[in-house]
Amino acid sequence: MIYTCTMNTAIDLYVELDRLEPQTVNRTMDEDYQPNGKGVNVSIMLEKHGINSVALGFIAGFTGRYIEESLRKMGIMTDFVYADGVTRINVFINADTEYKIVNQGPTIAREAQQQLLEKIRRIQQGDTLIVSGSLPKNVPESILEEMAAICEDKGIAFVLDTSIQSLSGILRHNPFLLKPNEEELADFFGITHRLNEEELIYYGSELIKQGAKQVLISRGAEGSIFINDSTCLLASSPIGTVINTACAGDALLATFIGYQKSGADLEESLMYATATGASTAFSKGLSDLYDVPELLKQIHIRRRSSIWQK
Repeated sequence: MIYTCTMNTAIDLYVELDRLEPQTVNRTMDEDYQPNGKGVNVSIMLEKHGINSVALGFIAGFTGRYIEESLRKMGIMTDFVYADGVTRINVFINADTEYKIVNQGPTIAREAQQQLLEKIRRIQQGDTLIVSGSLPKNVPESILEEMAAICEDKGIAFVLDTSIQSLSGILRHNPFLLKPNEEELADFFGITHRLNEEELIYYGSELIKQGAKQVLISRGAEGSIFINDSTCLLASSPIGTVINTACAGDALLATFIGYQKSGADLEESLMYATATGASTAFSKGLSDLYDVPELLKQIHIRRRSSIWQK
């Protein structure tokens, strides 16, 4: 079974209007509410591929109940920890320009954090835990190392997609896969310039050297890079009109892990993941997969040795 963990869940409210004017009533032409959070997106994308998952994390108040009910209607199992307060609502406004309002969300008590760790301790050997997204208020980065340690001890594949200050504690526990984007990979190593392809491969290989089993780097319009201890695969990205890149990395990760769990080889997993990520970027929300077969025709895989090998 695949488990996803979203500690800072959200409802995303998308609204469209001609203009956003101050000190007046602005009436929308269109609106859409979606359960969100990076791990939530991974569960939704897995469901679109016909792969079961269980969504873990924190939810709070009436907005949290909406997220849980929405996922269950999609056929996704949930096992959230209910916290005090109200799960955040983020607002994305498409008017004469684009506006993004992202809220902080509730403060998560230590007791709720311990409840989540207990749920993770009940995951079975051979299962996969995907932890994605930002940390809510009062939740320290050290909780990620605790999760990684639990997974290492129990034989659970630990997958991480988040922006944090340091990976050293997590790398000690040999995570199954890390999924940084280009900016996050640079931040991990204290680099301020944009990394070129050779640097991405080098620093991705450094994560392998320090303990990660696999690294999947999302590069937007440049495609993606996969690295393990013996292989480096570079996938090009198909061409299309980019509408929304917010969920593309989640779609990439969900598809890659889902295909791996289904027995696909690395090249097939990376191709379908890259196509699904691009399809999501070309859509208002997560891809409905209808254009993936055509996008696959544009993707090319290059194989080369990683910088560091055992």
